[in-house]
Formats: sequence, C-alpha cells, structure tokens
Amino acid sequence: MNRKFSIDDNHIINLGKIHSRAGNITVIEGDQLIPFSVKRVYFLYDVPGGAERGGHAHRNLFQLIVAASGSFDVILDDGTKRETFNLNQPYKGLIVTPGIWRELVNFSSGSICLVLASELYYERDYIRDYNYYLNYKNDTSSI
Repeated sequence: MNRKFSIDDNHIINLGKIHSRAGNITVIEGDQLIPFSVKRVYFLYDVPGGAERGGHAHRNLFQLIVAASGSFDVILDDGTKRETFNLNQPYKGLIVTPGIWRELVNFSSGSICLVLASELYYERDYIRDYNYYLNYKNDTSSI
C-alpha cells in the first residue's frame, strides 16, 4: 500500500512530438518515459459539460493521463495539499502515483482523456470515499 506519495511526486512530463508535413506523432513506451509498464489503456470521451470523472484514489496503481484531444483539469489531493493540472496538449502527460485522490473536471467539448495504467482493473485497489481516503493516508500502522 502506497501512502507515502505526495502531490510533489506527481508531475507533467513531455512525451515529445515528432513533426512532419504529414502531421505529428507522439510515442509512449512503458519503462522509458513513464516509470511503469503499461497493463491497461482506456479513454474517456463524450463527457457532458459540467460532468466530473475520477473522485477516487488507487492503493497501488500508477497512471499517465493525457489530453489526447481538447482539454480538462486534473485535481490531485494527497490529504494535505491540492493542486490542479491543466492538460491541453497531446504530447504532455500527467504522472499520477498511488495513494493520490484525483478528480477530472472542466472537460472541453470533444475532449478525449487517454489513460495508461500500471495494473489491470481491480476494484479493491480503488478508494472511492474521501473521508475513508483521509483516514487511509493518515494511518501509519501498516507502513
């Protein structure tokens, strides 16, 4: 269980962009630019205006979140500090470490949120109640 990560461990990374007359390409390779092997990829799209996604933390899962199209904000919270990251360029991504509460808000029309995850879906890895999350972050008995 990864309670040790803080907001400071989460950051925007430049994924790079190769430009040609035929368009741009960005390549993401696990264990290269990102600090984990990718076991699952999913994307959010057609998010209605004003809707929020996320609203949870993961015990062990690392993620790379990318605005593949459009823009949105990712609010991260480590139980002590909150920070908002605006994602609006497909060649930049946000590394999100385990034990960090995340909320995705302010989706632009037509935006696509691409997520690369270090683990397969496992419901028990999720913490979906914020008060429980705060207790989880402050419990040092099993660290």
